[in-house]
This record gives sequence, structure tokens and C-alpha cells, in this order.
Amino acid sequence: MDLSVFLEPAALLALAGLVALELVLAVDNLIFITILTGRLPPEQQKMGRRLGLLGAVITRIMLLLSAAWLITLTAPWFTVFGVEISGRDLVLILGGLFLIWKATMEIHERVTPKSADEMEDEGTGAGEPAKKKYPAFWAVIGQIAVLDIVFSLDSVITAIGLSRQIEIMVVAVLLSVAIMVALAEPLARFVNKNPNVVMLALSFLVMIGMALVAEGFDVEIPKIMIYGAMGFSVAVEALNMLSRRAQLSRTFRGIRDPEGRSEAD
Repeated sequence: MDLSVFLEPAALLALAGLVALELVLAVDNLIFITILTGRLPPEQQKMGRRLGLLGAVITRIMLLLSAAWLITLTAPWFTVFGVEISGRDLVLILGGLFLIWKATMEIHERVTPKSADEMEDEGTGAGEPAKKKYPAFWAVIGQIAVLDIVFSLDSVITAIGLSRQIEIMVVAVLLSVAIMVALAEPLARFVNKNPNVVMLALSFLVMIGMALVAEGFDVEIPKIMIYGAMGFSVAVEALNMLSRRAQLSRTFRGIRDPEGRSEAD
């Protein structure tokens, strides 16, 4: 690997642009990993996140090493309703449909009340303490691995399209993954502390899945529109959280001092 390429201003500019783009794509991957591992038992969640991130790293590196093969995936394989579908398009379509399905199922599970039979199965119908059911550990890791491939493929092919220098592509991908690893635990703690954020994140995943399917059919949706909408939604939710916190604070003060007297009195 020729590291002297990083002494060129144009190469550094390309690296900065690639890192920014890779981070945008990595956010989707990280949200999916965080939500799925959040369904595991608390003692398995950290290991699940580590394995999910390790899968993302390994997949990206393997795809980078097979850059010549990846370029062939952009060649048309067949045509559907006049739209040429390549190997990359097929992966994006199938991955997007999987993401939509998985996120929709997660939303459905959170908004659908449990039936009496389901409550009895958990032990709540016979006076027993409820025992939460968790999905199988490797089933969750398998689902993460599927989306790791989709997000990694999109990430690496995007990198190849923007730069033909393997050194810049490798460094950009590794930097984005390093930032993913650094953000994984803080993001998980934030999501676990604010479960209402999970629904917002699942909605993002549905939108990202639809964008992947559209891209697979050569319908380009500007990413600035997608992530702009996500950023606006996050800002609104942050204001809601501050509003709820202020309301709780006022309620707490009212309980402690029902007559509205100050501490000085």
C-alpha cells in the first residue's frame, strides 16, 4: 500500500468526502444493530453489538479486497419492466425488503396489545411473575449479518465509485467503522434509557429500506432529503423529550411544595 498518496491535497479531500459519506451509510447499519441487540437479554447485548460490528468490519474489508469483482456487479443481469437489474441492484432490493419487513414486525410487536393467552404463557395469568421472552442469540446475529452485507456492499461500491485508489477506500472505510465502534455503546445506552426513541429509529429503518428498494430499481432519492428528514425528526423528538422533562420537573416541585412556597419561606 502506497501511503505517499495521502500527501496529496486532492487525495485528502477525497478521503474527507468518502469518510463523511461512509459515516452516513454506517449510521443505518448501527441503528439496526442497536435495535436488534436491544431485544436480547441484558447480559448478551454487549456481545451481540460487538459481533454485529465485527461482521460489518470483516464484510467491508472482504468486499474492498474483491473490488474488481464488485465492479462486475454493476453490470446488468436481467430486465424487469424495462429496468435493467444488476447484481448490486438485486442485493439492494432484497436487503431493502428485508429491512422493511423486519422494522415493520418490530413496530407491530410494540404497538399490538398482548392477548390473554400470551400473558398466561409468560406466567402473568397464574399469579406468577412475568418472564420476558427473548429471541435466540444466533438468530439475531444472523439477521444483523444479512443487513451487514447489504450496507457494506452499498458502502464499498459507493467508495469505489468515488475513488479509484484502494488506499483511500481502505482508510475511509476503516475510519467510518472505528467511529461506529466508538458510538455503539453510547447509542445503546441512550436507546435503552429512552425507549420512545426506538419507534422513531424503526420508522427510519422503514424509510431507509424503501430508499434501498427504490435505488435498486434505479430511482434515485437524494440522500440529503432522507437524512434531512431524519435530522428534523430527531430535533422534534429532542424538543419533546425536553418538554416532558420540564413537565416532570414542574410536577415534582408541585408535589414537594403543593402551596407553591419557595424554599426561602
